[in-house]
Amino acid sequence: MPAADLILIARHVHTLDPARPAAQAVAISGGTITAVGDRDDVSAWRGNHTEVLDLGAATLTPGLVDGHVHPVMGLDLTAGIDLTGVRSPRELVQALRTALPTEGWVRGWGLDPNAFQGAPITSAPLVEALGPDVPVYLVLFDAHSALVSPKALELAGIRGPQEFRSGAQIVLGPDATPTGHLLELEAMGLVSRLLPAESGPQRRKRLLGLLQDMAASGLTAVNAMDFEGDSEQLFTALEAEGDLPLRLRFAPFVLPEHGRGRLEHVVQQQRLRGRRWAVEGAKFMIDGTIDGGTAWLDEADTHGGSTAPFWPDPQEYRDAVRYLADRDVPTVTHAIGDAGIRYVLETVAGLRTGPRVPHRIEHIETLPDDLVPRFRQLDVTASMQPTHCTHYTRADGSDNWSERLGKDRAARGFRTRDLREAGARLALGSDWPIAPFDPRAIIADARLRRIAGDLHHEPVGLDQALTARMALEGYTSQAAQAAGLAGRAGAVRPGLRADLSAFALDPLTADPDEFAQSPVPLTVVDGSIVHRG
Repeated sequence: MPAADLILIARHVHTLDPARPAAQAVAISGGTITAVGDRDDVSAWRGNHTEVLDLGAATLTPGLVDGHVHPVMGLDLTAGIDLTGVRSPRELVQALRTALPTEGWVRGWGLDPNAFQGAPITSAPLVEALGPDVPVYLVLFDAHSALVSPKALELAGIRGPQEFRSGAQIVLGPDATPTGHLLELEAMGLVSRLLPAESGPQRRKRLLGLLQDMAASGLTAVNAMDFEGDSEQLFTALEAEGDLPLRLRFAPFVLPEHGRGRLEHVVQQQRLRGRRWAVEGAKFMIDGTIDGGTAWLDEADTHGGSTAPFWPDPQEYRDAVRYLADRDVPTVTHAIGDAGIRYVLETVAGLRTGPRVPHRIEHIETLPDDLVPRFRQLDVTASMQPTHCTHYTRADGSDNWSERLGKDRAARGFRTRDLREAGARLALGSDWPIAPFDPRAIIADARLRRIAGDLHHEPVGLDQALTARMALEGYTSQAAQAAGLAGRAGAVRPGLRADLSAFALDPLTADPDEFAQSPVPLTVVDGSIVHRG
């Protein structure tokens, strides 16, 4: 064995390797783990130029991987004022009065529909805060809907309903005029295309800062569910300046308005890659969101919504998935409602070829009993975000999501434990910027079924809580399997990628509320230290 470039020593190394579950030292050379052992082994691994880092009481784990983020789209979705803390129309008015316009526009993001306290979502608070002549564009927390001012509607030429290729909608009030509430991407795009563009240097600066913050939280890689617009230019330019602080695996969108030409383009995009980024997949949506009434449910929600797929002709979705699967492109499908999840599973069951990388379903918010075993049977990855449950629902059913679903369907929500116990592969993530990306808090929430550190709220569906090991696996070994990297990543053993995360607290033994705040002394990607706390 050649002398190591880097040796890491810690009180605990959770290898997630059945052959050697625990260790205290790891040797790395050329971006690969070359040895795993105890402190006594270190002297045999050292060379004249080996860097040795003793992390003391810290715990070392395989590098954490977020199953679902939107790093490039998120640059646009998080422009303007942060509204994630707004809890009432009055607070929305107060927040908007502090906003600084950009080229005449006021923008905001993260607005929770629960802030309207059961009342219709309309532009009235926007007008009260800023008057009738200011164009305002606010992205709601799910990023599948927006709230805009009357001036923004005027500038976009929106005066009434419009037909869309997808399941998008311009919401109308009792007088048949637009309320300012826009559902799904096509409707949102009528206004978002008018927004002032951010300069290239500023976008690169914000993107690099985001990736650095992610690495500082212990993330070594993310599954990026977009590759739109200037994505290729952004990452090519960043890598021309130096290595990225984490790995990114992209899945470009395929939407109902796209034709065969787009599918052929996505196949060609699979060749695009840099040193730490690559296009490997395609992203679909079969439905929207429960909160917006655009999910696809077996039966309508309590408001009469969520009755149709995002694709007006779902057979076109099925044909597009088959086209890509036949060309060995792994697919990722956003499916939230029970009817949508079932349709995607049936689509995968009908494919002619088995994939090199497993197909995935994202979110999976309300899941009937009969579909739980189908994930394992069909080798479909369940990709879920525990904080969608803990941040936006309540045990008493008083939240918008639960109220729209009704008691029975809400009770079968976010079934992470049932899926794991049924043998499904479960990848965990954040869906940033829909929810915060910090994996420490998400791992804690997956175990607690409430927001880490918030002792005042009752857990939501505590029977679906993951064990500490299951939660860690959702970010490591299960994430590696989901990306087709079993045997190359997701554990700490010789021959695997040297992607490692270190925590001051042990994720398997620490109290989850405390682990959510654990310092991160070190993050290593490809054998290089990308964050040192």
